[in-house]
Amino acid sequence: MANKLLKDAAVNHRLTSKRGVLERLFTLMFQGFVYNQIWEDPDVDVAALRIQPNSRIITIASGGCNVVNYLAANPAKVIAVDLNPNHIALTRLKLAALNYLPTYEDFFSFFGYANSKENRIAYDTFLVEQLDPTTRKYWESWIPLRGRRINMFARNLYRYGLLGRFLTVLNTVARLHGKKLNEMLTAKTPAEQRAIFERTISPLFDSRFVKALSKMPVSFYALGIPPAQFEELNKASGGDPAGLIRRRIEKLACDFPINENYFAWQAFGRRYDTVGREALPPYLQEETYNIIRQRTNRVETHLASMTDFLASQPEKSLDCYVLLDAQDWMNAEQISALWDQITRTAAPGARVIFRTAGPDSPLERKLPAETIAHWQYEPENAQAYFDKDRSSIYGGFHIYMLRDAAA
Repeated sequence: MANKLLKDAAVNHRLTSKRGVLERLFTLMFQGFVYNQIWEDPDVDVAALRIQPNSRIITIASGGCNVVNYLAANPAKVIAVDLNPNHIALTRLKLAALNYLPTYEDFFSFFGYANSKENRIAYDTFLVEQLDPTTRKYWESWIPLRGRRINMFARNLYRYGLLGRFLTVLNTVARLHGKKLNEMLTAKTPAEQRAIFERTISPLFDSRFVKALSKMPVSFYALGIPPAQFEELNKASGGDPAGLIRRRIEKLACDFPINENYFAWQAFGRRYDTVGREALPPYLQEETYNIIRQRTNRVETHLASMTDFLASQPEKSLDCYVLLDAQDWMNAEQISALWDQITRTAAPGARVIFRTAGPDSPLERKLPAETIAHWQYEPENAQAYFDKDRSSIYGGFHIYMLRDAAA
């Protein structure tokens, strides 16, 4: 089922074409464990969605971080859907850990450090019997040379998955050039961040190897970027993807205090700030943990496409939609089908947020006029939130609100 869902989403060209071959290669890679954490800033999402106590949120699960982060804003419900069973399994494990690990320190060991043998013991003692059969089978499954899949939490979860391996390669490339990316994490001031970036990171993008690598679509598959999204990224770069990536990493490295930006810690160190405990996602902060663990019963998880799941929901039943960057995968027909269901299920005042590889929203050029007419775009708010997004990897952030006439 999962393979078919992913193929339906990502494959739009014949196998005999170059694009069709790339789409199928991406689909094959994306069937595995991709994201060990989500790469969308939850502070931006919560503010843009204007979450209220009666808000019913639907979101793509990805690594599950924001599924639980949103609980801190006290919504009525969070529905998490995903095409990838690996991400659903990780989301369900986070929920079980919130419910059944005895203390905050046990939870932090599991998802903050994520590299202790004690985590395997905690899993066997407190979690394994609490998981549904499908999720338990996933984490109990045997991986050659590694043992049970749950062993990732004894060996640093954040080095695993396509994203973890991509960051490992990035760090290896830097070392081969005599640079250490984790030096960025030692910066104490914005000036130091800028100096370290110019000294250790910026020069990497002048190398022939990095420039060549940046022009290959397959290089981006580990970031979950399919061929269609790579085309948008390449277009936004003006034919210089290495320069575009340099600018986005510059924002990640320099535009936000390093001691607060956990996305930078993952990019440059493949870990969180486990000493100062400032650069952490909200759910790993003790005060937030104590709030959200009381609200986990508000979360639903489903292995499904967003469009198919919405088709099963009542009219006017949802208030907030988080599409991540999924529409960068989609052709006009798929986007239209998705927004038909969003419009049907949207309650009065509903809000939709999503990100794109390039700067522009695809809706004005891909949605029928009669569908887009139901929605009001908020470009100024979108730009303001985009500027605040600490993950810094996208080219655009977009907000749409349901017009009164559609209510």
